[in-house]
Amino acid sequence: MTSSTSASAYAAAPARHGPDIVPGPAESPLAAIDMGSNSFRLEIGQIERGHYRRLDYIKETVRLGGGLDAQGMLTEEAALRGLACLARFAERLRNFRPSQVRAVATQTLREARNRDAFLRRAQSVLGHPIEVISGREEARLIYVGVTRLMPPAEGRRLVIDIGGRSTEMILGEGRSPLQAESFQIGSVSLSMRYFGDGRFTETAFRQAQVAAGAELEEALDTFAPTRWQQALGASGTVGAVSQLLQASGVTDGTITPEGLRWCIERCLRAGRIERLSLPGLKEDRKAVLGGGLSILYTLATHFGIAKLQPARGALRQGVIFDLQDRLYGSQDGEHPHDMRDDSVVQLQRRFGVDLLQAERVQTVARTLYHSLAPQAALESQRELDWACALHEMGMMVSHHDHHRHSAYLLGHVDAPGFSQSQQRRLANLVLGQRGGLRKLEDALREESFAVQVLCLRLAVILCHARTLPALSALTASRHGRSIVLSVEAGWAQAHPRTMYLLHEEQAAWERSQCFRLSLSTHG
Repeated sequence: MTSSTSASAYAAAPARHGPDIVPGPAESPLAAIDMGSNSFRLEIGQIERGHYRRLDYIKETVRLGGGLDAQGMLTEEAALRGLACLARFAERLRNFRPSQVRAVATQTLREARNRDAFLRRAQSVLGHPIEVISGREEARLIYVGVTRLMPPAEGRRLVIDIGGRSTEMILGEGRSPLQAESFQIGSVSLSMRYFGDGRFTETAFRQAQVAAGAELEEALDTFAPTRWQQALGASGTVGAVSQLLQASGVTDGTITPEGLRWCIERCLRAGRIERLSLPGLKEDRKAVLGGGLSILYTLATHFGIAKLQPARGALRQGVIFDLQDRLYGSQDGEHPHDMRDDSVVQLQRRFGVDLLQAERVQTVARTLYHSLAPQAALESQRELDWACALHEMGMMVSHHDHHRHSAYLLGHVDAPGFSQSQQRRLANLVLGQRGGLRKLEDALREESFAVQVLCLRLAVILCHARTLPALSALTASRHGRSIVLSVEAGWAQAHPRTMYLLHEEQAAWERSQCFRLSLSTHG
């Protein structure tokens, strides 16, 4: 499904470059930051005629996932480790444009109750936005990274990525993920729970495997061995165990049930983490090896994985390829393509959105936004377009308070390509389309968001009769926090109900003390 088939205006909108989106050659280097639960990684890559070339790679063991306390709060000690690492990444990225960099955070920051406070500090240090992505979006990007860097293969593939606090499983064919799931169990969390005292025991391994099995059990049918022909493992845990097995002469790097039993036996012989000494095992992997082996062995036995091959590609490369597609296209004749557009089209269809009304509201909102924020970044314009396209999706639930239903759905639905952070922003936008503004009091302190909300609200009012107003009769201007909406006198006289709603809107902004909205007539 592509956005070109949609009747919604946002799909056909011409690309526009804001001050932070500077067109450049498709071969420009791109950077991805993966803020994982165990390690932070910075990857800088270049895609030349469809071929990926790594320019730089920095990995630091931060153990952010180990810094969640019993109340789900990220400790200051863990936060400082993360901030120090991001400061070093920022130095490396000093000459990169904002459009060349994308930073994503995974399970630890999905869980952390104080993540917003940490993200404010982290974004200030890094100098770039940080997106908290959902588990399924993480899985999708992992699959993109693996399949773009691995040779093509016949049949379906199962791709597995064991992170510090989550495990992703993806079933796909070619470059298309068919099923993607994320499970809240990882090498750090399982190691802390069952091997936190530093001891390797049969009881600990057995309990860890039972816990992993309980989490993964619901996916036994989805990822059954009859559904795929090849199993690939991505990222840290799989890579570490593969290197260990190869360096010890047990396998050629392929992970097998027999090889995993050999690894577990060596852990039991050592008895304690600090006594473990195996060829190919790096020091920073010892503390999380018990949990990683337990998950791998559970996966192998429960899902019939006789051979798990280590794969090239992981989340960070998936982020780079996804960013490349958004900016330039995939270099195989395609135009720039954004998965988020596809998601919006799918959501419109799924929730029976009135496409003509969405297009009307979007046309008016975009016109107002270009007048009030002419230098706004492309991403801000696109957010407003998406909010307009989906502002009535809650009508499927109920016409009463549909804006609240729209906000809830948009904040919680699976939407490939969107981060959780951006979905929450869009949810707040559609929540603000009508009613009082107090519910968005904190969010409205960000001036760019407040302008987006104002444009959406005015567009909804001007299109409330489900017709497109004469745009030539409307003009908007802004001087600081004073905004003037001017309408032709004849149009105002012909639309008394719309003018009544606009005067009500003027009073709402007066109460919010965010903007001073004035109405005037001319002609």
